[in-house]
Amino acid sequence: MGSYSSYDDASLFSFLKDDDEKAFTELYDRYWKKLLVRANLLLNSQEDAEELVHDIFVSLWNKRAKLNILHSFHTYIAAMLRYGCFGVLAKRRHLRMKDMAGKELEAADLSTQQWLDFKDLREELEMAVSRLPEKCRLIFRLSREQHLSDKEIAQELELSVNTVRAQMHRALQKLKTEINFLFFL
Repeated sequence: MGSYSSYDDASLFSFLKDDDEKAFTELYDRYWKKLLVRANLLLNSQEDAEELVHDIFVSLWNKRAKLNILHSFHTYIAAMLRYGCFGVLAKRRHLRMKDMAGKELEAADLSTQQWLDFKDLREELEMAVSRLPEKCRLIFRLSREQHLSDKEIAQELELSVNTVRAQMHRALQKLKTEINFLFFL
């Protein structure tokens, strides 16, 4: 193969699935800096951003043979970054809350307020989930509450894996629209 820079992302991803390290390197070179800048903006930490981008590419390499991208590679890797950032922010929040647990009464009052805020958010999320169409709601609950894989859900409901993925995508889009502020914590 000639220069990999002339290939589009879809072709490079196809080569990557066949264990082509040069295709991986080309995708890495195309995206690492963009991802790093975006992660740094979202996380406000160069160290956390670098670690997250590294983890994304390690995961991409390790799961290359099993990955199926429904849309573009750009969309897929951007989603990996977004969900990775959510994970880092949630971990930070968890650590902050854990640190607060040992503080004095003032911190207890703050923890109580945060717990009440969390309870309110949880109720809003539950109401939004209950407004999903029946099939979307069932698939969402099996995925998120019972932690079943797309394949397991498909087998249990006698659906195709693509139908399960489409319904999950639909559910997540509707929830994102209804509770948009949860994505900007």
